[in-house]
Amino acid sequence: MVSTKNRARRQARNKIADGAARVEKAQKELRNAKDRHKRSKKQIEFVDDAAHGKTPAALTPADLAEVPKAVREEVEENHIQFKPHDGPQMAFLSAPEREVLYGGSAGGGKSWSMCLDPLRYCHHSDFRALMLRRTLKELQELVIISRSIYPKAFPGTVWKESKHKWEFPSGATIELSYVDRDIDVEQYQGQAFAWIGVDELGQMPTPYVWNYLRSRCRTTNPEIISYMRASANPGGQGQWWLKKMFLDPAPWGESFWATDIETGKTLRWPKDPEHCKSVGGNPDNAGKPLYRRRFIPAKLSDNPTLMSDPQYLEMLLSLPEVQRRQLLEGDWDVSEGAAFTEFSREKHVVEPFQIPFNWPRIRAGDYGYAAPSCILWGAVDNDGVIWIYRELYRKGLTAEVLGDEINSLEANDPTMSDAVLDSSCWNDVGLGTSVALTMMDRGTFWRPSDRDRDAGKQEVHRRLSDGPRGKPRVRFFNSCTDMIRTLPMLPVNKTNPEDVDTKAEDHAYDALRYMFMARPSGATSPYNYTHQHVEEPLEVLDDVFGY
Repeated sequence: MVSTKNRARRQARNKIADGAARVEKAQKELRNAKDRHKRSKKQIEFVDDAAHGKTPAALTPADLAEVPKAVREEVEENHIQFKPHDGPQMAFLSAPEREVLYGGSAGGGKSWSMCLDPLRYCHHSDFRALMLRRTLKELQELVIISRSIYPKAFPGTVWKESKHKWEFPSGATIELSYVDRDIDVEQYQGQAFAWIGVDELGQMPTPYVWNYLRSRCRTTNPEIISYMRASANPGGQGQWWLKKMFLDPAPWGESFWATDIETGKTLRWPKDPEHCKSVGGNPDNAGKPLYRRRFIPAKLSDNPTLMSDPQYLEMLLSLPEVQRRQLLEGDWDVSEGAAFTEFSREKHVVEPFQIPFNWPRIRAGDYGYAAPSCILWGAVDNDGVIWIYRELYRKGLTAEVLGDEINSLEANDPTMSDAVLDSSCWNDVGLGTSVALTMMDRGTFWRPSDRDRDAGKQEVHRRLSDGPRGKPRVRFFNSCTDMIRTLPMLPVNKTNPEDVDTKAEDHAYDALRYMFMARPSGATSPYNYTHQHVEEPLEVLDDVFGY
């Protein structure tokens, strides 16, 4: 009897506890529902005020995502002034990196994007932005575009013609100006802007303007993030430094830590914490990278608005080859006056792969100390195509150090079938041993290169052009970054069109032509090998150089 009463009490207590839990859950759900209703009502009021110009805040996709579908559709249909295209334009306007270059073919929507980007902070009273072009005449395009956007996006915004400045209801400003000469940028000394943009940055012949503006990009408002934006087409005077700063350090479209364009090294805070602190930084940042950059490529096909106009596409198709590749295809690897317009990143650059052991290996080098030394390694396939699979590109290496570095890199390679070095490296230097013999004393064997410059250039042309199978006779692993960077930009010699400009960065090119002259396209192989996998070393062909 007792146990029955206890069981009944326990059951009653459990029912009471369950009931209390259900009541508490219901109350919590009611509170959450009230909170959601309150947030939704507040968000709807915010969107409605922004859409009707009652608040200077700009609407974002995240704002619209939080309101009911009917409200979102009404706003999108009747109040959205501009919506970026999916793809590169959207990526540019949402990029978090400190410095971003938006570039490629003509018609990618770059100028519109540049005008839109600073709007995200124009509801802050202390937001200041600066947008530049190269000349006053070119600046008018930005004025026209901004006139069609700013007064609609922020009702009450006024253009001050005498100041070349937009003034927003919040007190924010966007100044539009130009720098006709590099030194003109110094007029902004002592000023600060939270956003700095340069439309058609490739027209700046040197990085001076961009580097100087970086010192002007700052804000004291913790709610505002300072950053720099630029647009460019291939082919401008500044193409050479834009490639080094934005295109070469990482695959296009990917974020990367900012690098020094001379050394290629990542920019970092001082290594010593005390030094870091002395310059105003956080000691915890000592030795860490400074900030990130990104290049976002865009093509005409990314702009549905212009793609609907066949006449614009026809105009671009009618341009001469170099201009067409630059402005229609967004090709940064070709330039006016370039010696090797055949080069195409799409055709000639490949992902690295495991090279078959029985493909003959070739090494070629151009030595320098103050200027970079360039050593290239190639492998010849069954069809005679040379695959450049490795490069060493570095200045400040003595012959001894360079020889040791080569030996280390070749530690797991098959025996080289051939190795050619600039023949001037056999010249005696004072009372010392020549560069070539110094390296050979350390076990790095070479033979003198063919120095016929005209014939060498022609051989590079033949290799880059398509062979009988419709494929080029040379391919480059994408890890050979300096080769890929310098070859397409190498200009023709103005006084001798049969040669390249020897004052340009031609070290990788010289090594390449030495290799090609050692293995001319279409020539029968001078090497004693079969295409079977063999472990034995190749037959020695030269008693002097040992291979």
